[in-house]
Amino acid sequence: MKTAHLKAVPSTAAEIPLQGASLDIWSSKYRLQSKDGTPVDQDIDATYRRVAKALAETEATPELREKWGDKFLWALRHGAIPAGRIISNAGAQQHKPATSTINCTVSDTIHDSMDEILSKVHEAGLTLKAGCGIGYEFSTLRPKGAYVSGAGAYTSGPLSFMDIYDKMCFTVSSAGGRRGAQMATFDVGHPDVMDFVRAKRENGRLRQFNLSLLITEEFMQAVKNDRTWKLAFPVTDKEIEADGLDPANPEQLVWRDWPYKNDYSVDDRGRVACKIYKTIRARRLWDVIMSSTYDYAEPGFILIDKVNEMNNNWFCENVRATNPCGEQPLPPYGACLLGSVNLTKFVRSPFTADASFDWDEYRQVVAVFTRMLDNVVEINGLPLERQREEIVRKRRHGMGYLGLGSTMTMLGMQYGDAESLVFTERVSRELALVGWRTGLELAKEKGAAPIMEEDFPVTREMLAQRPEMAVDDWKAGDSIKGKVLHARYSRYMQKVAAEDPELVEQLAETGSRFTHHSSIAPTGTISLSLANNASNGIEPSFAHHYSRNIIRQGRKSKEKVDVYSFELLAYRALVNPAAVPDTEEVDKQLPDYFISANDIAPKQHVDVQAAAQKWIDSSISKTANVPTDYPYEKFKDIYMYAYEQGLKGCTTFRFNPEAFQGVLVKEQDLENTLYRFSLEDGTEIEVKGNEEIEYDGEVHTAANLFDALKEGYYGKL
Repeated sequence: MKTAHLKAVPSTAAEIPLQGASLDIWSSKYRLQSKDGTPVDQDIDATYRRVAKALAETEATPELREKWGDKFLWALRHGAIPAGRIISNAGAQQHKPATSTINCTVSDTIHDSMDEILSKVHEAGLTLKAGCGIGYEFSTLRPKGAYVSGAGAYTSGPLSFMDIYDKMCFTVSSAGGRRGAQMATFDVGHPDVMDFVRAKRENGRLRQFNLSLLITEEFMQAVKNDRTWKLAFPVTDKEIEADGLDPANPEQLVWRDWPYKNDYSVDDRGRVACKIYKTIRARRLWDVIMSSTYDYAEPGFILIDKVNEMNNNWFCENVRATNPCGEQPLPPYGACLLGSVNLTKFVRSPFTADASFDWDEYRQVVAVFTRMLDNVVEINGLPLERQREEIVRKRRHGMGYLGLGSTMTMLGMQYGDAESLVFTERVSRELALVGWRTGLELAKEKGAAPIMEEDFPVTREMLAQRPEMAVDDWKAGDSIKGKVLHARYSRYMQKVAAEDPELVEQLAETGSRFTHHSSIAPTGTISLSLANNASNGIEPSFAHHYSRNIIRQGRKSKEKVDVYSFELLAYRALVNPAAVPDTEEVDKQLPDYFISANDIAPKQHVDVQAAAQKWIDSSISKTANVPTDYPYEKFKDIYMYAYEQGLKGCTTFRFNPEAFQGVLVKEQDLENTLYRFSLEDGTEIEVKGNEEIEYDGEVHTAANLFDALKEGYYGKL
């Protein structure tokens, strides 16, 4: 007779204990501590209580503060996760009064003058010191070798000035023990674009930057049709005369949109005259870009015309830069106010035939979280007056979600299949509709964002961009409210109107509390810590067991830490404690829907991003992982496919040990990579990437030690 072993199986995975790496990161990055290192937050729930109280303090009355403090705490316990700067700094003024609750900003346009360049370095330093990352566009600076009449000399070009910003960022210690992050964007038509693309091939150069190209529709069409591409930079009327240029000669000058006019020569369509420095085949430049992304995972790919076309503030913004991770295209002095909903919290009966998603509770959390993020505007703590003016005027924030890949697995879906795409689109659509309904309610209660009540003159350019305005009898010279331009004529809000026309009509009459509601961040650290390593953003899990390289105060290189995916922990807790990935032992195997990033075709990565982007009004930080041996020709197709799918951006990652050591590393990749070290006596040793080496009084993995020495950050973390 067999003995029956009874076990009560929970219907949710929400309360699975945090793994050690998760607790460790919460303690080092998000837990409030006093100056002497004594913890103020005794546990994670204490962190939530601090944040909820701080954000509720902006409410108008004691009764509202108590009411919303309780609701905010409920939302935090049920999957709402504000961005790292909010978690770290909200309610922490007594201990660190000069910090911000905003993750990132974008610099003002850097005009082409020494005074402008250096003044923006100063502003960037203050921003980084407050704990914010920052993005810049550097293609507004004239190319290398261009003549500077005031100095009687030739310029060294934008990349040499980027080196100054890079060193400044490395020197300024960002608040909370974390170094600041930077994004540099660069126009694909700038004469120095090749140098920008190749910059990170130099060891240690521009390592405080993420790099992204501003890719235009014109360039993509030139690539598709194998046309030539002109590399050019604006010129003034004086320069046209001095250089003997003919404005009517297309071999000398090309007319392009530019972030500012200044003294440049401008045509009747508002385009500036750009001197052609070089003409090349578009596909030649395309190959240079693709080979760099293949080897170095940079530059990123920002389809800037699509960004501006779909911008809710299309009528008053010309976006040229993004936050460091690229999910927030922002105007000058724009702020990146983020938060993510942990989707794994809403899975019921995971890994069973009855697995389901609790849409009602998800909508409740989104509604409360929307008010919570809106309240962050009141305690933004941004260091520059222009930054504070910008965030208050538009009140934009970017709510997204994390754990999408983990949630799919718990529901028995495979990432990238037809069912998962339908699910992704619905998650985004529900987030959007609940968010805009809440934005209307908040506007009625507290007032719309100030920009909604501003008057804007109707221009010919506006009518050309939105022909439907002429159909509605708007004429050049008329005055129109921001709320009407936002609700009726934003391409994104027109999609919302197709789902809920009454809502958008009310928004046109009342205005919304904010101009933007949604964005999907990469959430790497947040996911690993507060979400117990649920998958990042809209990514699948990188792997179900892997190593993460983290910066430890006092260590001379990064430290390798073992981590497990949330869905693996959940499966072990709820189904099979012995389960492990990649095993031949039948009783330890995971179901076939347990897939990870490299198991997914690049096309599927793009398809999931496209499904989400339909309802995300800002942008998405997403990485399509490809194997090291992925064919280069097929790799290039990923970016063309992303363009054809209407995405705003695209990023890939291919492990290349010759180039760099990534943050997330698979044991197999390290095992298969040899690193060569030269000793003082001239002998050389070869060791596998996952082997440990004792060096300079510390034990390091070979891969991390090699990377630290090669890149020049050994002992400087």
